[in-house]
Amino acid sequence: MELTLDRLNKKFGDKIAVNNVTAVFTNGIYGLLGANGAGKTTLMRMICDVVTPTSGKILADGDRADKLGENYRKLLGYLPQNFGYYPDYTAKEFMYYIAALKGIPKRQAKHQAKQLLELVSLSTVADKKIKTFSGGMKQRLGIAQAILGNPKILILDEPTAGLDPRERVRFRNLIADFAQDKIVLLSTHIVSDVEHIADDIIIMKNGKFILSAPAGEIVHEMDGKVWECSFPNEKADEICSRHCVANLHHGKDGRVFMRLISGQKPSSNAVLAEPSLEDLYLYHFQNSKGGRRK
Repeated sequence: MELTLDRLNKKFGDKIAVNNVTAVFTNGIYGLLGANGAGKTTLMRMICDVVTPTSGKILADGDRADKLGENYRKLLGYLPQNFGYYPDYTAKEFMYYIAALKGIPKRQAKHQAKQLLELVSLSTVADKKIKTFSGGMKQRLGIAQAILGNPKILILDEPTAGLDPRERVRFRNLIADFAQDKIVLLSTHIVSDVEHIADDIIIMKNGKFILSAPAGEIVHEMDGKVWECSFPNEKADEICSRHCVANLHHGKDGRVFMRLISGQKPSSNAVLAEPSLEDLYLYHFQNSKGGRRK
């Protein structure tokens, strides 16, 4: 399977939400990182045929998605950021409803719904109304409905919102298993959600892809920019105002230990540290409140 975005643009009035994005996706997991407002959700809604591009095109195996119509939508599984549901439906009824929308035959729908509700640990509440579910349970139901029909392209927008740490690990493992022969585009601003499962990382800012590389290589952009050092406690505010601080810890000896992101050595006692994906994210999205990019 190949999904191509060709010079994709979307404007809302004078605001450019997605700015000339071109990319080719093949089977694998793509982690789409970006701050709120970067354009991630608009891009995903265009891919899922919910929002019409202002210009550009989307191709599935070389065919225009807008010409394929229903055949294109059958390829898709989608979990939007604000997952909508019918509160008086039970989990099982909701899965049957989504299966009907996807054109899945009844017998197959029942089998898949049972399997997927077990997979996301909702089988014991399959006959409970969704309005009684916690936020995490609703999100797990959203993940299950997205996978219904075994889609070739899975679009997940902030899929771990509302999940506790154990559920997030379970979700990551589930997606890793599911994505072996599919395209999965997972949008998040939580770095750990993609750090260990994504094959490729894409960083989106101001409607554009500013970086795209294999997960194991992309952090090398930060080589020589991540430092560990310590300062007297009274200097902490000054250092934070001049540098992007990834982490700090106040010791009992009156010193503060910091992990800093800086293009230049920040102090005489600073030593280079191995960069992480979180360092890369902070480098591109750090705001003035917590320090500044150097």
